[in-house]
Amino acid sequence: MFSAQNKIKKDKNAETTECDEQVAQALFDLENTNQELKSELKDLYINQAVQMEISGNRKAVVIYVPFRLRKAFRKIHPRLVRELEKKFSGKDVIFVATRRITRPPKKGAAVQRPRNRTLTSVHEAMLEDVAYPAEIVGKRTRYRLDGSKIMKVYLDAKEKNNTEYKLETMMGVYRKLTGRDVTFEYPVEAK
Repeated sequence: MFSAQNKIKKDKNAETTECDEQVAQALFDLENTNQELKSELKDLYINQAVQMEISGNRKAVVIYVPFRLRKAFRKIHPRLVRELEKKFSGKDVIFVATRRITRPPKKGAAVQRPRNRTLTSVHEAMLEDVAYPAEIVGKRTRYRLDGSKIMKVYLDAKEKNNTEYKLETMMGVYRKLTGRDVTFEYPVEAK
């Protein structure tokens, strides 16, 4: 029979963690109880779930979904996040597609590395995943005198209601995933 274990598929030798099982059980419960999401959730599963502490009182659950299923998850993203945040009270939920970074080919190698497997491309795509459902409308990189750099990311103001409360969480999650400092802002509108 079907169970929550069908909602999680890990790599061959990887063990499931308690957080993985909690998220898989929550998805399974949503599939069985919520009629709106039942048909969409039927074929969806996750790769991994990680709980992160962002700041003193903020926590986030980062759910890794297979790259091929990211579009299906994006269709139901707002409803799914709302339901999962109810289940994991006090924690923000962020979906990120599982992507792989490959190292540059050696000199003289006949194979070329696909663009979407480069470090830069994967980090850019993660930034879009973390900021979703808001669209990124602009980016600025600020270089400080001490040599550090910080990226300012401007989000579309249309999704301000859905994303404003978790800007701090989005900054912390991106920092932990990539090691890069980023601030999310909404562009100032001229009147």
